[in-house]
Amino acid sequence: MSDLHLSPVPSDPLPTDVTVSGTAVLLTVSGPDRPGVSNSFFTALDALPILVLDVEQVVTSGQLILASLVVPDPSRHPSASDADRTLDAIEITAADVVADLGLTLNRERRPASEGATVPRQTHVTVLGSPLRPGAMATIARTVAECGGNIENIERLAAYPVTAIELHVSGADHAALRRRLAEEAAGSEIDVAVQPAGLHRRAKRLVVMDVDSTLIQGEVIEMLAAHAGCEEQVAGITAEAMRGEIDFAESLRRRVRLLAGLDAGALEDVAREVVLTPGARTLIRTLRRLGYQCGIVSGGFDVVTDHLAIELGLDFALANRLEVRDGRLTGKVIEPVVDRAAKAQALRDFARASGVPLAQTVAIGDGANDLEMLQTAGLGIAFNAKPVVQEAADTSVNMPYLDTILFLLGISRAEVEVADGEG
Repeated sequence: MSDLHLSPVPSDPLPTDVTVSGTAVLLTVSGPDRPGVSNSFFTALDALPILVLDVEQVVTSGQLILASLVVPDPSRHPSASDADRTLDAIEITAADVVADLGLTLNRERRPASEGATVPRQTHVTVLGSPLRPGAMATIARTVAECGGNIENIERLAAYPVTAIELHVSGADHAALRRRLAEEAAGSEIDVAVQPAGLHRRAKRLVVMDVDSTLIQGEVIEMLAAHAGCEEQVAGITAEAMRGEIDFAESLRRRVRLLAGLDAGALEDVAREVVLTPGARTLIRTLRRLGYQCGIVSGGFDVVTDHLAIELGLDFALANRLEVRDGRLTGKVIEPVVDRAAKAQALRDFARASGVPLAQTVAIGDGANDLEMLQTAGLGIAFNAKPVVQEAADTSVNMPYLDTILFLLGISRAEVEVADGEG
């Protein structure tokens, strides 16, 4: 990667109220990358009385694109003719240094005011397994139809899925999210649309559902298998997850079917649960980045307590089953952890962490998670039911939980570096 040389601050710094106007030059350098290109380029330009309004650099498979928008320094050009001569000097100087480097230069003059305007910015994260050209074409067409412009594209990961992030300017966020959600359904990809800004990197609490999110399957169905009533319980579970019946009542109905089961089955199931692929990577990486992590479940505390210890979680909340004489009575100890309780748990965890709700992330898959997803700063539907996907901020339908990291702008390379540092 080319290095960037920053010149010392001049002894007569510009006043903070300098107004940039007139004409600027967009200099675009392209060709094979090597160390020192950026240094040489900006060192040569530093000899001129100019200001840098914007810089963008991308290296893809060893090929460099370096774009810089520069303008004559208004405090050092008393007349239009002085500014014109500096514009000529900029182009000549840039052409000479780029030729010496064996690269290509494109020059374009444009109003300096364009460099001072910051249009609305949006991050569009695309997940594909595989990611096909047709899907990318659909994304690009939709962005254009929504009045947006793709300013930059970068790859966040090559596995376990291909993750690409587009930086889009000018598009209406809500319209783009709606349109891309429709297009993604027919392109076998996941698309997340988020407003750009510091808040994206500032989310410091992640709270997850457990059954079919952090772990594979439903704990109560695993208990039902031990009790011999798996089919009956699964039917009630499906109704609840679709939002067709009240969760609290559905839980009570399912637990009644477990009456008489040996309480030892709880510990057996806690040992039998299988984490969703990528779960350990997600939590390990988040904790290394300083995030607080919690789980809240409509399942049972024996399992969530086990997971909290195994994964080093900061918070855990779940239902408790009544046990007498070593057997389940078929009752849940009230109050039930239902839809409202999950959202309240998010608020409580955030308060205990000192994290504003705007800096929280919630992940879930069922109707019981809806209020929690809508309360969080970012609500993510993970392999969720349609009603949940429609209500959440964004959806992931890949089978890997660590793809959530890409929605936070964390690349696979950053994960691997963190793992290497241990």
